Amino acid sequence: MDTTGTLDEALQRLHASGPERLGRLTNHAPMAVEALAANGRPEAVHRWLDVYACRLEEFPAGVEPVTDADWRSALGDPRRAADWIGYFGREIAERPWRDVLAQWWPRLLPGMYGGSTHPVIRVGHAVRTLLAGESTGPRLNELAHGLGYWAARHHPVTGLAPVAGAEGAGAALDAVRPIAAREGGFHDRLGRVTSVPVWAASVTDPEEARSRLTELVRAATHRYATHGHGEETMLVHAATAPNAVLRTLPALPRALWVPSLRAAWTASAAVTAMYAPKAPVAWVPPGGVTPEEVFELALAHGDEHVVKLTDTALDVGGEQALAAALRAVELSEPLR
Repeated sequence: MDTTGTLDEALQRLHASGPERLGRLTNHAPMAVEALAANGRPEAVHRWLDVYACRLEEFPAGVEPVTDADWRSALGDPRRAADWIGYFGREIAERPWRDVLAQWWPRLLPGMYGGSTHPVIRVGHAVRTLLAGESTGPRLNELAHGLGYWAARHHPVTGLAPVAGAEGAGAALDAVRPIAAREGGFHDRLGRVTSVPVWAASVTDPEEARSRLTELVRAATHRYATHGHGEETMLVHAATAPNAVLRTLPALPRALWVPSLRAAWTASAAVTAMYAPKAPVAWVPPGGVTPEEVFELALAHGDEHVVKLTDTALDVGGEQALAAALRAVELSEPLR
């Protein structure tokens, strides 16, 4: 993890910006700069951020402070993003961050599908930083921003019918039924997802839940190498959302690991249903390229989703994961 102070500088710079732009698009910068720092490239953080800066908007105005007495009425209201970030800032200033996370994780988990799963991904990056190093002010504040964004965009998914799945995560993803109507954005498509294959439903042991979640992240990352052309940006989240949950598990009570697995599976399966292509392509082995060289290619490309998928691919490791990262470089528009 970065010990140069660069990440903290970048986070302080970013906390003057809101979690979204244009009322619907996520600010990816906090996640991307954390990935750069975590992968040993802190010197690239501000250069990357200088290019991305035109996509940032000012921090939004507050409406009314969120309190312990009325938080339920503010949950899922995107107009209250500043109020929620302020609430979590106060909570984390007064209590250990792990205690705040443990209290709010089960409240927020059912709504991890709001904001195209970006809020939980942002939280996952923030938690990784806190677990890896010192709990500095900017890093704690980043967790507050992530949790606040999640609370503001909280969006549950209910009424999904269980359908036949498979034992392995990869086969279960293959069993996902694509939605018929593909028009509209994430929220519109999410409303058309009516079923999810059964997978890991019988899991009750926390350690097995962690093992299954690791399997899911690997399968979803591998699948991008063969299915990423269905939608090069949105299908990234089928892997990065469950990986954010996996990264957060060590900071959570073990009793929360099983429900975390179930929510992560639903998210990955739903994204697959919304964006999977009609047919896969063969994945291309990366040859002699090293993981470090793949990350350099992602950094040179610059797109925030490419950087984040590559970050997850390096967590997974292996040839097909590296092939997935290279496929994202090939399919996506570079950051300019």
